[in-house]
Amino acid sequence: METVLVTGGLGKSGRWLVDSLAESHDVVCADFSHPGFDTQGTKGIEFRALDLTERGAVFDLVTDIAPDAVVHWGAIPVAGRHPGGDVFENNTLAAYNVLAAAGRVGARVVQASSDGAYGFYGAAETPVPDELPITEEHALRPEDDYGLSKVAAEEIAKSFVRRDGVPVASIRPSWIQYPGEYPCRDDGYLSDLAAGAGNYWSYVDIRDVVGLVEAALEGTKDGRIEDHEAFNCVGPDNALGKPLADLVEEFYGSLPADCSVEGDASAYSVAKAEDVLGWTPEHSWRESVDEAAADPELTG
Repeated sequence: METVLVTGGLGKSGRWLVDSLAESHDVVCADFSHPGFDTQGTKGIEFRALDLTERGAVFDLVTDIAPDAVVHWGAIPVAGRHPGGDVFENNTLAAYNVLAAAGRVGARVVQASSDGAYGFYGAAETPVPDELPITEEHALRPEDDYGLSKVAAEEIAKSFVRRDGVPVASIRPSWIQYPGEYPCRDDGYLSDLAAGAGNYWSYVDIRDVVGLVEAALEGTKDGRIEDHEAFNCVGPDNALGKPLADLVEEFYGSLPADCSVEGDASAYSVAKAEDVLGWTPEHSWRESVDEAAADPELTG
C-alpha cells in the first residue's frame, strides 16, 4: 500500500480524511499535538506531532517518512478566530514548508484551498460574481487574510510543480457540514438572507470532501492531474433549497450577465471535478441534516 502523510489529521474535517484514507493506505497523521504514546491508532494509523511552520521539523518528518503522497490539510481553518496576520503567516508558511518538502521527495500533493480564495466571503461588500455558476477560472480577489493565504498556497503549489514536477490538486471546499450537524439549516440562517450571502448559500458535506480528496489522490497518481489543478468542492444544491437566481437577485439586486444556473443549484460549478476526476457530490442537506454519524475515532 502507498504511504500517505496527512497534515491536520486530528482536526474536525481532517479526522474524516484520515479515517477513510486508512482503509486503503498506510496513513501517518501529523498535527500540532499527539494523541498520546499510550494510545494505538485504529486501522494502523501512525501519529506525529509537529509545528508546520517550523521548516526543519517538516523537512525532517517528510524526508524520514518519504510518503508517496501528502494530503496537506493543516491550517487555521477560518478567519476571525486569530489576528489576520497570524492566519496569513501560519497558513502560507505551512503550505510552503509542506509543499517544498513533498517536492524534494517526489510526493504527490492534495491540499486544502477554499472557496474563500475567490474573495466573495470576507469582502467589505460581497460582490455579484462574474459568472453563475462560478467556475475555477473565475478571478481570485480576496480581501481577507484567510482567502489571501489560500491564493498564496495555490501559487506556492504552482511553483513546486514547475521546480520538482510533482502534481498538486488544490481542493476548494465551501462551508463544510457534518451528518446531523448542518448549521446551514438552522432557523437563524434560513430566516436571514444575509447570513449565507457571503458564499451565495453554498455548503458541502464532509463525506463529499473526502470523496474528492480521494479522487484527486488517484488523479495525481494516474496522470489525470499532471501539474496544478484547482477543484471546486460544493454540495449539489444551495442550502436554502430555493431558486439560486432569485436569491441572488433579491439580495444583490442584479445577476451577472453570464448566468446559466437553474433551480436550486449551488453557486459553484463542479463540472471540472466531474470531467477530470469523475466526482460529483452525493450528499444534500435534504437527507444529511437528520443523519446520525459520530466523528471518526482515530485511536482505540
